[in-house]
Amino acid sequence: MAAWRAGSRNLITDVAGIRVGHADDGGLKSGTTAVIFDPPAVASVSILGGAPGTREIALLEPESTVQAIDALVLSGGSAFGLDAAAGVMAFLAEAGRGFEVAGTRIPIVPGAILFDLANGGDKAWGRYPPYRDFGYAAAANAAEDFAIGNVGAGAGCTTATVKGGLGSASTLLESGVTVAALVAVNAVGSPLIGSSRHFWAAPFEVDGEFGGLGQPAKWPADGVGVRTKLDARPGGNTTIGIVATDAVLDKAGARRLAIAGQDGYARALWPAHTDLDGDLVFGVATGGSAAVLDPRQRAELGAAAAATMARAIARGIFAATSTRNDTLRTWSEL
Repeated sequence: MAAWRAGSRNLITDVAGIRVGHADDGGLKSGTTAVIFDPPAVASVSILGGAPGTREIALLEPESTVQAIDALVLSGGSAFGLDAAAGVMAFLAEAGRGFEVAGTRIPIVPGAILFDLANGGDKAWGRYPPYRDFGYAAAANAAEDFAIGNVGAGAGCTTATVKGGLGSASTLLESGVTVAALVAVNAVGSPLIGSSRHFWAAPFEVDGEFGGLGQPAKWPADGVGVRTKLDARPGGNTTIGIVATDAVLDKAGARRLAIAGQDGYARALWPAHTDLDGDLVFGVATGGSAAVLDPRQRAELGAAAAATMARAIARGIFAATSTRNDTLRTWSEL
């Protein structure tokens, strides 16, 4: 890992051609994050959690016709949050974006949601939930610089032990390729080792980006004990994320990249991929570097994808801030 370093922003937007925007409501404790690709990017997906919530996932299969997507959406709101993609579609349609079919352009916007309906926020939104409007606003707000922590899809995230959040990180490889991750951490499990403040992701930390505590000098007695949300239930928890690169990959390669990103979940959360999680990773390749990787470089890309995702998870927890009616403390309050 000595040859790896974070990109200039340490965000997924270190992969050129990617913009990220958020929209959220502090009283609701929920929101949406839109990831826009300029131009459209190759993408696929890996789902290892037992309780996913998704939109337009089948078209990401390697054998499906559409080869590139215009945007991805990560949203709170459980199934209500699937409306967010309609707002992103509306924004992109106004911009003339989309897959052309019989003279009509249809923006391709897959999405995934997490359950944040029981986090202390006021969910009395009336007849229609606000996520379609969140999606439009998030797309309109998309930029190369964006906040992490309790914003967008990370506004109302929780874990077994501390408040969750939205995190991002990037890695520059020796080959010149960039790999980066964006993730909303709302896990059944814990990002921390036992009852300590040490992150499971500590071995991958770059330049003290999430506190610089490293691993515990003495392993805590409860270090490998399983700590989960006491009220966990199907659909109640999900970590949803994106791992992206500027290397050239086809849809099968993007699927392999997404699978590698899932290894980052296992490195940063204990336990991960449970029956009660909806753990999902989108894999995206912009091809902007024009780099076609040999097998050794592909192996390095996969390792970096896992490490970068683990760092993004820890950064999301580290950046969480305390707000009214929180049900959990933040990492900084421990």
